[in-house]
Amino acid sequence: MVLVVSELVTNALRHAGGTCTLELAAHPDSVEVAVHDPSPQAPRMRTPDLNHGTGGFGWPMVNRLARTTHVTEAPGGGKTVRAFLPR
Repeated sequence: MVLVVSELVTNALRHAGGTCTLELAAHPDSVEVAVHDPSPQAPRMRTPDLNHGTGGFGWPMVNRLARTTHVTEAPGGGKTVRAFLPR
């Protein structure tokens, strides 16, 4: 869970304007990690850069560790990225 939180917050800070809000919620069978940021751009899969250090590892890693992920547009702009992890 710590790795998923770190990756989602880092992505929001790097790619979405430098501000975000983190919310955690416990459900009977999962833990929900939600990161809200001001950018309407959804995360995208890209080939990880093994040679030049430009990244590309975070979003694929989140998707492999999470049971499911969802990206939703916020009514006032921006988006929320959610990852549900097994509890």
